[in-house]
Amino acid sequence: MSTLLFPSQRRPAVLALTLCQIAVLSACGGGSGDDEIPLASASSATAETLAAPEAQAQAVRTVSTRTSTVTLTPVSTSTTVTTPAATTPAATTSTTVAAAATGTLTNPILFVTQVPFTTTVDMATRLGTFANHIPQIQRAPRGGDLMIRYPDGTLRNLTKEAGFGMDGLQGDKAIAVREPSVHWSGTKALISMVVGAPTRQYYDVDVKWQIYEVTGLAKGATVKITKVANQPAAYNNVSPLYGTDDRILFTSDRPRGGEAHLYPQLDEYESTPTNTGVWRLNPTTAELKLLSHSVSGAFTPFIDSAGRIVFTRWDHLKRDQNTSGLGAVNYASEASGAAKLASASEVFPEPLGSSASSYGPVNGHDFNLFSPWQMNEDGTGEETLNHIGRHELTPTLFTRSFSSDSALRDYYSDGYAANKKTIRHDGGVYQIREDLRNPGTFYGIYGREFNELGASQIVRFTGGVGMNAEQMVFTDASDSTLATGRYRSPTPLADGQMVASYAPSVTVGAFQNARFTVRLLGYNATTAQYTSGTSLTGGISKTVSWWDPDTKKSYSGPLWELDPVEVVARTRPTMRTESALSAPEKAILAEEGISETALRAWMKTNNLALIVTRNQTSRDRADKQQPYNLQVPGGTKRVGNTGKVYDIAHYQILQADSVRGYTSRSGRRPIAQPIPATVTGKNVPNTSGPSGSVKIAADGSTAAFVPANRAVTWQTTDTVGTPVVRERVWITFQPGEVRVCASCHGVNKADQAGLAAPVNKPEALRALVRYWNTLPK
Repeated sequence: MSTLLFPSQRRPAVLALTLCQIAVLSACGGGSGDDEIPLASASSATAETLAAPEAQAQAVRTVSTRTSTVTLTPVSTSTTVTTPAATTPAATTSTTVAAAATGTLTNPILFVTQVPFTTTVDMATRLGTFANHIPQIQRAPRGGDLMIRYPDGTLRNLTKEAGFGMDGLQGDKAIAVREPSVHWSGTKALISMVVGAPTRQYYDVDVKWQIYEVTGLAKGATVKITKVANQPAAYNNVSPLYGTDDRILFTSDRPRGGEAHLYPQLDEYESTPTNTGVWRLNPTTAELKLLSHSVSGAFTPFIDSAGRIVFTRWDHLKRDQNTSGLGAVNYASEASGAAKLASASEVFPEPLGSSASSYGPVNGHDFNLFSPWQMNEDGTGEETLNHIGRHELTPTLFTRSFSSDSALRDYYSDGYAANKKTIRHDGGVYQIREDLRNPGTFYGIYGREFNELGASQIVRFTGGVGMNAEQMVFTDASDSTLATGRYRSPTPLADGQMVASYAPSVTVGAFQNARFTVRLLGYNATTAQYTSGTSLTGGISKTVSWWDPDTKKSYSGPLWELDPVEVVARTRPTMRTESALSAPEKAILAEEGISETALRAWMKTNNLALIVTRNQTSRDRADKQQPYNLQVPGGTKRVGNTGKVYDIAHYQILQADSVRGYTSRSGRRPIAQPIPATVTGKNVPNTSGPSGSVKIAADGSTAAFVPANRAVTWQTTDTVGTPVVRERVWITFQPGEVRVCASCHGVNKADQAGLAAPVNKPEALRALVRYWNTLPK
């Protein structure tokens, strides 16, 4: 539906923007749960024509339109967005690309075209590194299509053939398309597509990115595009892929529990709408399951050759930097109608600025990294890829927690990590894909978070199953200076070549000049780096116009070519599920007469998981930024040197509660809150500890039931509840999952004392299952 907003009713558009703090004000609200991202335009009826850049030296091919001349049609008065009916498709519109503009392909390449942006920043746009799921026309201009390019040079416009999209003025049938993903058989694919655009001035439309299945990819076949059944219709669903069992995995901005009043979830950095994580859908049964509750967003998941779901996640576990600027308010709970609290305080982690504790001055804590993550296909076992962390990725970008403790360091310099390429803390690795000819070798884009359109340098890194994080290595796979251009979506092909979307340059404030084209990359054997190679299309041009909705805009020129994938059959991996319980924990259950099956069934019924740590005083040898000389009062002790020794007595668990709102925008930002009494009541009582905590046993172990399907984190505290060691990321557990960490921070090769990961039977687990036996079932 559309909402009419007269100029006098519209709130201010985009104001001043800086790199680290981009103010996004509410504008053009409308529709149930519509997020309020500003429209980057003034209230003016004057049409604005955006001149196309000068043509490149190479030939530009214009894909034929339905009529010989594109005519701007009268503005429609319709306010209903209509999905094209399943009618007879338009005739195939194939074009053969000139041989001079092609490389040599073995298999077809599926990709999308996109009308270039008219904005001057890429935040919260289709090509941004975060908040790229927002469907408003300023952020995802309509007029692009799903294309396929065959090895002989033939180019087909699949969405046009299937009856989707429109020429000229973009209206109720206008589309934007993104992220094709090919089935294991190579015969069909999934895409995400948004249908509909404003049909007249000052109107906006309430439309969402939705998942569609595409069949008829073979040359000469009739293409059919069908909307996937039973997906969350009121929310944006993007980055779809087929699971090993043909269920559909995707990311969505659906609230974690489906509560519309919490929509949209806001990220931990800019308090901008984000997706809520990786979801799984069975279209036949309508079963919908959240696999990873990502507080600041998960991006471009895929299944690697080992069956792991691998994805980029934005890790941003920090306090709210927008408390004063946006008018922060805390609610009493996530419930609809919950009262606003007088205080907008936070309890975790450390404050953004310097503070004090009984251990002396505490440095401010900030965290901002897009890093590779993995989990099993059932959502269990979520962790960074092979447990890689900042010590292996960003070793020079740390601050110690307690500034007066000389045993702690502001950087990591012991040289345990084989990786020598620093991944900046204000960016990360995006658009990751595996080289299936070399399983365990991955490619991605290493870049900054802002104003690069997600386009930068290609990096190659190792990360096969079983590889120790200390041995993972990132290397340059294209020119690190970016002097020859930038890349997106590097995709290794079955024949050993690579395709990617390439732009000679991406200049901030002139995104339309980016000139993204899908290219078969060249390769320099001397440097082991890819080069820009050859265009697979010669360029695709289009003339379109649209309401943004305040003003009419137009564009005539080359479209961006994005998201290339190979249409080829691939080996379907074996589905990975939760690993079997380890021997020390199995021994505890056996000695206590506890049925593992019954325990897991009870946890599933109560939507709980069980987390176990064998020794909280054992910490990875590389982590010298937080205390590592630790002891349990009256119990075990583990130290790395003669520095200050800290007592740890309690293990406090916190969950991501969507209770932070703002007076200046809709939606909720999750903040860390102690797990509630409904959960702690099932753990061994710990009356002397802080809220949400369990006692650390004399052997250093802990065991606790925690909420499932909700991001959680934790910290160890001393006897009076003062934090000592804090977790730096969120983790999601599945109902019935039992997760064991031998140490905390987990050991890669050795801990701070040079010892291997603990293998003791955790006595805290024994105490917990004995208590569990007394609970009503």
